[in-house]
Amino acid sequence: MNPSSPPAVSAPAEPHCLLTLVLPLALEEEVLDLLHAQSALLQGFSIFHGQGVGAGVPLTTVMEQVQGRARRVLVQAALRQEDVAPLLAALRQALPSPEVTYWAVPLALSGSLA
Repeated sequence: MNPSSPPAVSAPAEPHCLLTLVLPLALEEEVLDLLHAQSALLQGFSIFHGQGVGAGVPLTTVMEQVQGRARRVLVQAALRQEDVAPLLAALRQALPSPEVTYWAVPLALSGSLA
């Protein structure tokens, strides 16, 4: 190594898991703030707006009751498998809500096109 060359920077570990959080629209900002505070566990995340339907989905507004579906926010993050449990524990501690649900699935491949 040349003494004048900068030290090598190690790339973050490849993600092995795709975590999806589903939450009511009313909790969006609070959950996003909590996720931003967990930058050691996740590099970033994507946010989608959707709707939930089913017996376990509370319809809290008149509009939701008429439509038969609830507005939901989905947050997806690709992360290492070993970071899923600590991230969920931090979220549970800060926001123990039965209205925030999640699932995690193996991530076969991820990357960028450039």
